[in-house]
Amino acid sequence: MKRNRLGTSDLMVGEIGLGCMSLGTDEAKALAIVREALDRGVNFLDTADLYDEGRNEELVGKAIAGRRGDVILATKVGNRRVPGVEGWTWDPSRAYIRSAVKDSLRRLGTDYIDLYQLHGGTIDDPIDETIEAFEELRREGVIRYYGISSIRPNVVREYARRSNIVSVMNQYSILDRRAEEEILPLLQERGIAVIARGPLAGGALAEGKTPSEGVLDYTLEELLDLRGRLQAMSSAARGAMSHLAVRYPLAHPAVATAVPGASSLEQLRSNLAAASVPPLTPEELERIRGFSKANRYAAHR
Repeated sequence: MKRNRLGTSDLMVGEIGLGCMSLGTDEAKALAIVREALDRGVNFLDTADLYDEGRNEELVGKAIAGRRGDVILATKVGNRRVPGVEGWTWDPSRAYIRSAVKDSLRRLGTDYIDLYQLHGGTIDDPIDETIEAFEELRREGVIRYYGISSIRPNVVREYARRSNIVSVMNQYSILDRRAEEEILPLLQERGIAVIARGPLAGGALAEGKTPSEGVLDYTLEELLDLRGRLQAMSSAARGAMSHLAVRYPLAHPAVATAVPGASSLEQLRSNLAAASVPPLTPEELERIRGFSKANRYAAHR
């Protein structure tokens, strides 16, 4: 699998990674998915302490035991659970980040995290304090690099300006092109990599099922029409509709890796087959952009 540098770091990530949120809690099934992903050339795994109340990190840790050196491991912090209380609260404080990382290390069965990401963020956060927490952990060798996971342009701009983030995880797909407006150009200019999550738009661009409702600003009728147009572009050389969908965000030079999720080996294999499909040509990109919407951010500008 082709590998790309993650921003200004020395991390070389496969162009297709694995978003681990969809693994579920069935241990045998989850371990099989992660291990097959690694066997098929995936080296970038993205999890979070929030997923399944930490169980996701535990499963990822078990799956990579004995193979830690083959993996670029990313997890996230900021959503704080209180024992005995349903849900979570947002806590980007230095104290919480420094405490939470210890729990993530324990669950993952490792003594360092390659990429530690702030799992959200608002413009009203104590941003300098948050940045200092990540910088301290980096100096101590607990994390190698840090980034943020955010779709808020105002937050992304602040971290791009004030911190040493190497990446921004951002929702980006044919159905959600909001990042093209200003996020992608900004990050490309700053040398900050984009980790594209949701390239299949929650399954709306995957084979095997017919959507029953619209997505984002697409009505069901518009979504079905777009799927039909993508299916018409499919071919033996180009691959299936889902392969076109995974390759779309990878066509932007700011994007280092796309991280579709998988809840079954079948989904994983379909997603990874996109690695064998040639990059989209300028003509194909123009065609896709012609029948999809250039969405815009309505908030957090």
